[in-house]
Amino acid sequence: MHTKALLLASIPAATAAETILGAYIFSRHGDRTTKAYSPTKLTALGAEQVYRSGSWYRSRYIDEKSSTRINGISSDLADLTELSVTAPVDNVLQGSAGIFLQGLYPPAGSVNSQKLANGTTIEAPLSGYQYIPVNTAAAASSAQSESNAWLQGNSGCPAAVNSSQAYFQSKEYFELLESTKEFYQNLLPVYESTFSSEKATFKNAYSLYDYIHVSTIHNASIPSSDLLAPSTLQTLSDLANIHEFGLAYNASSPIRAVAGSVLASHIVSTLKSSISSSSSQKLNIQFGPYGTFASFFGLSQLSAVSQDFTSIVDYASSMTFELFTKSASSSTPDEDEVFVRFLFANGTASDSNPAKAYPIFGQDKTEFPWTTFVAEMNKIALEGGSKEWCEACGEKTGQCAAYYPAEESASVSEAKKGGMSNAVAGVIGAMVTLGVVLSLQALILGVGGLRLTKRRKQQPQGTSEVFQVPARKSSLSDTLSVQKV
Repeated sequence: MHTKALLLASIPAATAAETILGAYIFSRHGDRTTKAYSPTKLTALGAEQVYRSGSWYRSRYIDEKSSTRINGISSDLADLTELSVTAPVDNVLQGSAGIFLQGLYPPAGSVNSQKLANGTTIEAPLSGYQYIPVNTAAAASSAQSESNAWLQGNSGCPAAVNSSQAYFQSKEYFELLESTKEFYQNLLPVYESTFSSEKATFKNAYSLYDYIHVSTIHNASIPSSDLLAPSTLQTLSDLANIHEFGLAYNASSPIRAVAGSVLASHIVSTLKSSISSSSSQKLNIQFGPYGTFASFFGLSQLSAVSQDFTSIVDYASSMTFELFTKSASSSTPDEDEVFVRFLFANGTASDSNPAKAYPIFGQDKTEFPWTTFVAEMNKIALEGGSKEWCEACGEKTGQCAAYYPAEESASVSEAKKGGMSNAVAGVIGAMVTLGVVLSLQALILGVGGLRLTKRRKQQPQGTSEVFQVPARKSSLSDTLSVQKV
């Protein structure tokens, strides 16, 4: 990591004179099974990772004794009006969010009990287990998204998908595809039971890395494990990092980072509610894939702070946006008195690996005036499903259809004649023309005394009439193929 980043990261995240107004936490899931075998599942190790991370954030934002406790937040029993928790429709991400919350608000024992009208006291099961709902993320996502090798296809944004696919036509990609051929082929004995020789290339850098990475964590015996020297594992990781960051962000094509843009919009709108006196929401937690981290890192210029921000984040990593004032006042502050701090923990947040403060948007400080923060975020933000998002994505169907009323077909919209469409007018015109022709024909026959007779064409004996069937035109699906990444 760069010296500048080290110095900034060592700055205390908060001081006793500050008042934390609210926070937005975006977290990756915990350890899971490989994407090579669907569906992926959260492992016991992964559950432990996100639980410990949730516990650390409890010690920071929830615990009554914490100097960085969010002002006025409930400490023992979760108040659902103060929390908003979301995750895509996915068993790994939804499961991680649920377990994280048990670290944030653990079973409360007798505190989580209720006295009935008849005098009976009922304690919630599992030592006062707290039921905190995890809602479906507003951003477009598909079921079992963690089972896919690359998650851009779930963005619902055609332009973003096309931009990501353009990476496979870049000079960097072709150079690495060629220069790493031998490297991946040499490792074929390790993964040939799952990946063919044709798939053992840089094109599948993440899938190959993920398969081996998961194996090194969970498999005591790996085929040809002698090929997996530490330097080889590091190269696999480095290539996967390059591959995935190339798909997630490109400075000349910002729409490629649409996931980060949608996240930026949601962060701003959510934190605004923490300032408002009319809202009780104080903490927003969202779980999502590593690709969203990479997209946001690129858009917010964090990749210039350290090369660590161009790498795939570890399991249970989290980034946090902390809203605070530089006073101990509990009254609702004016916007010009509010600041924002960006924190990041690569891997499970804990006392040994705490979330640290970093500068974003090219700033030299880790504290942002709220107004400056909003201005910078709005430069990269796109509200999912908004007209701006639909225009940027080139999407006119589904949730975007309301912004693009169905255009009348050419037969209706190009011209209307007395309330009559072109199609109807054309039919009537044709019938009128046919009537004129038949009338002229009758007149000619009547005047000239001519008579039409039906003449049957004689065919050679023993033969029958032959009909030639015209060749079937190939459909669009016959001529086009879709490349799955």
